Amino acid sequence: MFSQATQNVSNYSIATPVYEGPLDLLLQLIERAELDITKLSLALITDQYLDYIHQLTDLAADEVSAFLVIAAKLLQIKSEALLPRPPQRDPGEEDPGEALARQLIIYKRYREIAMILGEREAKGLHTYLRVAPPPKIEGSYDLTGITIEDVAAAAQEIFTNLSFPDALYSVVPPARVTIREKISLITDSLRHQKSVSFRSLVNHENSRLEIVVTFLAMLELIKRHLVRVSQDGLFGDISLEVSEAWDDLEEIEIEFGE
Repeated sequence: MFSQATQNVSNYSIATPVYEGPLDLLLQLIERAELDITKLSLALITDQYLDYIHQLTDLAADEVSAFLVIAAKLLQIKSEALLPRPPQRDPGEEDPGEALARQLIIYKRYREIAMILGEREAKGLHTYLRVAPPPKIEGSYDLTGITIEDVAAAAQEIFTNLSFPDALYSVVPPARVTIREKISLITDSLRHQKSVSFRSLVNHENSRLEIVVTFLAMLELIKRHLVRVSQDGLFGDISLEVSEAWDDLEEIEIEFGE
């Protein structure tokens, strides 16, 4: 099975672009062969990796050495995969194939993040900031011969002739809205029309407090089974109608504090 998979991968022709490093090359080979990042996949693309290293003639020695380190690990992984039994490792010794696969997964994650950041940077190149015009610098005033006493005298003259508005000694109390008032509003409307909309009850109210108290008054009438309500849809207007228990002559008493 391993030899058949190796033959399928080796038959795949690859180009040799300039890769950023050995991990980038390794990841490209696995993705082109449509393999998962596993120890077995690393063994399958070992020959392709070595073929690419043979073509590295323009790189400096220190750059080639990084590829050779990965190549040595791949050869070890492939040789162990061909053995009838996997080698016995000491306790605490890490499997080189699993370590390289894990390193490759981390590299792939960072590469994907780098691509996302690159796309954001490219989009930013198509935006143009609105640059404010240079500030207009006014000419400086000639203060030759003016002393600090002159400035103090001018300020004193301004403050002497400056008029201040009378202070406010009264505080306007906040508007007081009661549920009793809003129940009277609703019942008076229903005595004349038998059916009203909630929006018409608060149509002329600009205060949030007025709207909330009107809604509480409606809930109190529903609780007492004096009105029925209906709503066509979510966030739609609420329609109020008198119920069978409605009595035009009944005075509704509020039994709780307001």
